[in-house]
Amino acid sequence: METNYRLRSGLRCPRIGLFFSFLAVATGAAAYWYWSPGPEPARSARPPARIPAPVTVAVVTRQDRPVYATGLGTVQASQTIRIHTQIDGKLEEVLFTEGQHVKKGNVLAKIDPRLFQAALDQAKAKKAQDAALLVAAEKDLARDRMLVTRNAVSEQVLDQQVAKVDQLKASIAADDAAIETAQTQLDYTTITAPNDGRVGIRSVDAGNIVRASDAGSRALDAGGPIATLMLTRPTAVVFTLPARFLGDVRRAMARGPVEVTVYDQDNRNPISTGTLLLVDNAVDQASGTIRLKAMFANDEDELWPGESVNAHLLLETRSSVLAVPPTAIQRGPQGLLVWVITANNTSEPRAIEVGPTTGNLVIVTSGLNDGERVVTDGHYKLARNAPVAVTSPTSVASGGGK
Repeated sequence: METNYRLRSGLRCPRIGLFFSFLAVATGAAAYWYWSPGPEPARSARPPARIPAPVTVAVVTRQDRPVYATGLGTVQASQTIRIHTQIDGKLEEVLFTEGQHVKKGNVLAKIDPRLFQAALDQAKAKKAQDAALLVAAEKDLARDRMLVTRNAVSEQVLDQQVAKVDQLKASIAADDAAIETAQTQLDYTTITAPNDGRVGIRSVDAGNIVRASDAGSRALDAGGPIATLMLTRPTAVVFTLPARFLGDVRRAMARGPVEVTVYDQDNRNPISTGTLLLVDNAVDQASGTIRLKAMFANDEDELWPGESVNAHLLLETRSSVLAVPPTAIQRGPQGLLVWVITANNTSEPRAIEVGPTTGNLVIVTSGLNDGERVVTDGHYKLARNAPVAVTSPTSVASGGGK
């Protein structure tokens, strides 16, 4: 009996162990099922938080904006004079320094005057000779008139003597003209400045033969200038604009003097400000442009003849307008738009209409209000009602310019 009892007890122990093992596994499975996260589709159903897009904005304010028309131009001297000799001869002296400012009447060069002085002396001597002959002829005429009254001389002799006196008077008049010509030729041996200006590089040195002929192209051959004299105070700028600006320019001229400001070749730094002088009398049909000329005092020689510049012509000044940087304007399916940042720092597209460009800003005629913020950088990350993070707000008023 004892042996059977022990056998039954041994059979119950493994069963109890298996029971407790099964219970532990079931408990662990239930806990895992209860505490584990939901399936992947359930997690993906919850939308993640949107990250604000970084943008740069500009605050739109009302301001007075000048409207300019801009064109390429070239600086020209108000007067350009090529200093030529008016006679043939040996260039004896050059009395100017290259690059020198000269006044009207200053002596620039001299030509050997001896031949021309001799021609003048000869003309004066010829006049003295004719004058002496005239005196004798007039005395003979007086005697002939007296003898005619006594019938000692015929009327024919008297008439011949009258003609001789008139002939000598005509010869003296010709002598006066010859003297004047010779004196003028002698004066041409001294070359003077016909106007104020700056002398350029000398083309002929003293000792060379210069000629009045314009046939040659080089100074040493014939006809070339000794130097060039340019009047640069004041100076001119000739520039072009598209023909579509013609009406605006004429209306601006009707209101009064039109301001023109010239900038350097990079169109960044202003050089000088002057006044529009005229619009050319015809439109260039080949290029569809008009030529204009403006004058500048140029007291400090800021403008140099031949220099290329950018001319900004002031058409009008618009008062209390809204303007935005060009980088804020985007082109969408329905036309031009800007991205506006709302009070909740979200973005929304806004359709706009624009006017002329004024310097580095574009005038907005409709679609924006004073004080609104527009995006100038970071557009590619924007969507309607998308959150944004403003990195550097600026005022449009501070970004003005020509």
